[in-house]
Amino acid sequence: MPIDYDAFSLKRKGGLKREQERAILVGVRLSDVSVEEVEESIEELNFLAHTAGAIVVDRIIQFRKTLNPACYIGEGKVKQLNEIASALNVNLLIFDDDLRPRQVRNLEAHTGIRVIDRTELILDIFALRARTRESKIQVELAQLEYTLPRLKRMWTHFSKIEGGIGMRGPGETQLEEDKRLIKTRISNLKSALKKIEASRDIRRKNRENLFNVSLIGYTNAGKSTILNNLTGADVLCENKLFATLDTIIRRLYLKEGLTILLSDTVGFIKKLPSHLVASFKSTLEELKMSDLLLHVIDTGHSNFESHILSVQGTLKQIGVETKPVLYVFNKIDTLDSRGIIENLKARFQDSVFISALHREGLNELKDKILDCYSRRIN
Repeated sequence: MPIDYDAFSLKRKGGLKREQERAILVGVRLSDVSVEEVEESIEELNFLAHTAGAIVVDRIIQFRKTLNPACYIGEGKVKQLNEIASALNVNLLIFDDDLRPRQVRNLEAHTGIRVIDRTELILDIFALRARTRESKIQVELAQLEYTLPRLKRMWTHFSKIEGGIGMRGPGETQLEEDKRLIKTRISNLKSALKKIEASRDIRRKNRENLFNVSLIGYTNAGKSTILNNLTGADVLCENKLFATLDTIIRRLYLKEGLTILLSDTVGFIKKLPSHLVASFKSTLEELKMSDLLLHVIDTGHSNFESHILSVQGTLKQIGVETKPVLYVFNKIDTLDSRGIIENLKARFQDSVFISALHREGLNELKDKILDCYSRRIN
């Protein structure tokens, strides 16, 4: 049977649709990783699973010196996982790291349960969130590039006779045909993105004389709420990851006779799939045109400092790490004690502390942006 392209084209409104799935989260703690880091990563995976619509019924973390090349986790843990999944009526296993195609095949063979990894989960969420033609193309491209080396996994009927001399036949012929179809589709999507990028470049040139400010930050840090409150925009704000995929640009009036452009785009996350960074290159190019980056931080999050490092790493990956940055510590209303603010002020000279939800500190934020503008032109 040929591959079903409807699963990738995202023609159905709202992205992929499915029955709600019961899932177990699976992670590995290696010897050079702290317990806190692993628990934070699994908690974030739980949030991702919830955003995708899954019901998480359990989570398993195994301590290992090295990853098992065959199944990611040890054989004994696979057996235990299978028993727990059977008892809890689980139909989805979500792993916290990228799995090799071989590992996925082995895990599914041992458990009889569908297996996905962190990247596949994030791609699925992006598929659900994609609304504009550009974001749909970008997501489809990332999905196809992720799927291509894993295509054989989809041929369960063929895998039963895989590998034997004299056993090659229609199944393998169709598999190669699907590979060619996907490669052709990837090429067409890249061509479409180039055309969109050319159109975007023209619009950017028309904005060269304006001061461009971009909101960046970890997903769910409150960037869209800031954009809405500062500019009167009506961008979707949800307590879910990746609520915004497309770049949204609005005018912001700082003072009499001075208007700047404020943009909001996709949020970052740890272990952001390389396929997504590459596919969203044209969208993230907006950051290269920025005169100032507003790095929005969820100050109430217990691990906000690791979020800062993740965002800084992604900025370096994009090539904009040298851009001027104003640190916007958001959600200060959620702090148990505001003593942390004085400490952060001492560490981050260019910073402002706000609660976008309660519109606290927004005038100070505008003043800080104006200061950055004045420094640039003088």
